[in-house]
Amino acid sequence: MRPSTKYLAIYKNKSKYSIAVLCTFFGVSRSGYYGYVNRMGKPDRNEKLVAEIASCQKQSNRTYGYRRVYLWLQQKRSLYLNPKTVLHLMNKYNLLSQIRRRKKYKQMGQQLHKYENLLNRNFEATAPNQKWVTDISYICTKQGVLYLSMIRDAFDRSIVSYKTGTEQTVNLVLETVKAAMRKEKVTTELQLHSDQGFQYTSHGYFNLTKEYGITPSMSRRGNCYDNALAENFFSILKSECIYRVRPKTFNEAKELIDEYIYFYNYERIQLKTKLTPYEKRCQFA
Repeated sequence: MRPSTKYLAIYKNKSKYSIAVLCTFFGVSRSGYYGYVNRMGKPDRNEKLVAEIASCQKQSNRTYGYRRVYLWLQQKRSLYLNPKTVLHLMNKYNLLSQIRRRKKYKQMGQQLHKYENLLNRNFEATAPNQKWVTDISYICTKQGVLYLSMIRDAFDRSIVSYKTGTEQTVNLVLETVKAAMRKEKVTTELQLHSDQGFQYTSHGYFNLTKEYGITPSMSRRGNCYDNALAENFFSILKSECIYRVRPKTFNEAKELIDEYIYFYNYERIQLKTKLTPYEKRCQFA
């Protein structure tokens, strides 16, 4: 129970019992109680700031931690505060974001084509479309499992393309690659990194990457950290969106994914760059 709740209970029962007895019962000090009484009826000096934080959390669907809220207040409202002050107010007024969950890893299928680990956990790029990472994850609904295939750019952490399907097939991956190549003008050597899932070791994937002049890179067997940049996005998507809504149908899940990826690419502030992926890409251009 918060101290303010205890003080209010004491205030409501002061005619029945002595203040000293009530303070002892609730485990608070009399000075703290009288300070609370003196503040009653007075406007909260943080009221406007809390309203701005609430506005930020509404816009981000309560996905921002205090660091992103701190950056948002600076960039959108020109409010320069101590980050710890922002954290204190978010905690006090129940405006904290949701805690993330870890993902379990699973490998499927038989290898046909295996590639070297060219990326080797170097997830930094100096320009767009130099290094892409790709993976498939699953979204559980009451209607069944929806699979999400996506490609993420290491330069600005944007989602270049994504496809959903009710089956985890090679074609789902191929369509994701085709959509990315239609969307982006790739003018330099491009590495596309994946895990050793059967879709990425298939003949179809081998032929398509060869057709586009893409250089495949592949994680070591059973080492999820080699593709951490892809895994990281799925963790963000699920904790900030999917786990909080629990979609019932495939269509509901698809709509949630569409809305969140748009938010992620164009509105969600990255802590490292203090920009959205779109803003960083525009800076380069």
